[in-house]
Formats: sequence, C-alpha cells, structure tokens
Amino acid sequence: MLTNHPHMTSVPSMEFIAARNLEEALDAKAAAPSSEFLAGGTDLMVEINLAHHRPDSVISLRRVDELRDAQPNRIAAGTTWAELERGTWVGLAEAARTVGSPQIRATGTIGGNVATASPAGDGLPWIAAADASIAVRSSERGERILPWRSFFTGVKKTALEPDEMVTAVVLPDNVPETQAFAKVGTRNAMVISTVSCLVMRGDDGFRIALGSVAPTPIRAHRAEELLNGEQAPSDAVLAEVARVVSEDVSPITDHRSTEAYRRHAAGVLARRLVERCLP
Repeated sequence: MLTNHPHMTSVPSMEFIAARNLEEALDAKAAAPSSEFLAGGTDLMVEINLAHHRPDSVISLRRVDELRDAQPNRIAAGTTWAELERGTWVGLAEAARTVGSPQIRATGTIGGNVATASPAGDGLPWIAAADASIAVRSSERGERILPWRSFFTGVKKTALEPDEMVTAVVLPDNVPETQAFAKVGTRNAMVISTVSCLVMRGDDGFRIALGSVAPTPIRAHRAEELLNGEQAPSDAVLAEVARVVSEDVSPITDHRSTEAYRRHAAGVLARRLVERCLP
C-alpha cells in the first residue's frame, strides 16, 4: 500500500477519452477545450512524462477511422510517418524516413506534426513547398481550410481555435513531382533538425522551403526567382542561390546550433537539393 509522505506531492488525475469517431472526438473537445488530442503521442507524451504539461483530459484519436481515410489530394491527419515513407510523394517520403526510430514512425502522424507546429517539424517544409492548406474542424463550425501561411503563426503556434482539430493536409493540383529533402542535425540518425530543406521543380519552376531557420516554415522566394529566371543555372547562379538563402533565413542560436551555422547550412542544403532536382 502507498502511504503519504511529507515531501510527496500528489499528481492530479487525467481523464482519458477514447473517441470512436470524429463526431465524438469533436464533441469531447467542445465540452472541454483545454483537453488535448492524442494520436501517435510522440510529442504530447514526452511533455506529460517530463511534467512539462499535464492536461485535465486526453482525447484518443486512434479509433477514429475518418482521420485515416485516404483521398486524392488530401493526406489524412492520422497518416503515420511509416505510411508516408512508402508513399508516392518523394520529398515527403524522404522526410518521413528521417523521423525518429521505426517505432516513432509507426505511431507518429502528419497531423500531430502539423498541430505541434515546431519549427523543426520534418513535414512542414514539404507542406510549404507544395503550397498546401490545412483542414481543421470543430463541432460547432464544421470544416475550415487554411493556407499553410495562415495556419502556422509562430513557434509552436497555429491558427487553431480551442475547439478545433487538424483533420488533413489538402494539396493543390499542381504539386511538382520532382522533389528532394535533406536535413542536418547534431548526429546522423534519430535527430531533431538543425536545418531542413525541401526543393521541388515543376512546370512553374523551382520551389524552395526551409525549416528550423525561422519561427515557422518559410519559402525562399528570392532564391526561387533567381533560379526561375535561368533555363540552365550556372555554377555562379547556384552559388548566388546559396548566398541569398543564407541571407533570407532568420535562425536563432540555441543548444543545437548557432545562428551563423544555420545560415551557412541553409544555403548549402538549398544548393545541393536544387542540383539534385535539375533536369
């Protein structure tokens, strides 16, 4: 039997709700806006286990089939990284393969990555390069579709209302098929990115998106304009692309890297991936 100790502190109880469908999940969230959705749990459970965050209630989404329903041009929020690494979008598959361990990829979801909105989120540069939108839903207002630029508002901040959940990443019709992803970190595997980059090339030219170098994922528009003004970019143009990318990012210095290194790495990654995507 456990007995009270004068130096022990009580741990508040946490209600667990296993939603059987999307309606149940949204109704539970509407009834308790401070509750947290739990899909893969690869972010939330770390926060809870480290006592950084302890919601009053958790709404499990593992039984919600609507969040795993695959549709053309719509990646369901419950799609796991393991499924994405076997998917048809090359850049997203490459990003998925860099996410944690096989166990993490088997449980972690694209919806959790989006909702957490960490600058280091591995799926976010792909979403920015694809010019995708985020589908969110609430019990009261139904579905909203938000362009990625409107959805991501800051470091781990989004335009989600307290009673909403992310339900899908919605893709436009013109996502280029030529894609490449890379990231750098403090080690070779199971690493949070210091800098990540996604490059696409399509009929409208190059698209360059970066993560971990600003509060939200960003597009390198000046570098894109440089590339798209050239039919066959020379070494000089590619060097200028790297320089411009390094200038236009706005990284910080933290425990994983310095601002200077992030600027340098962003330019290097962008140039290398552009070279991989050249005809």
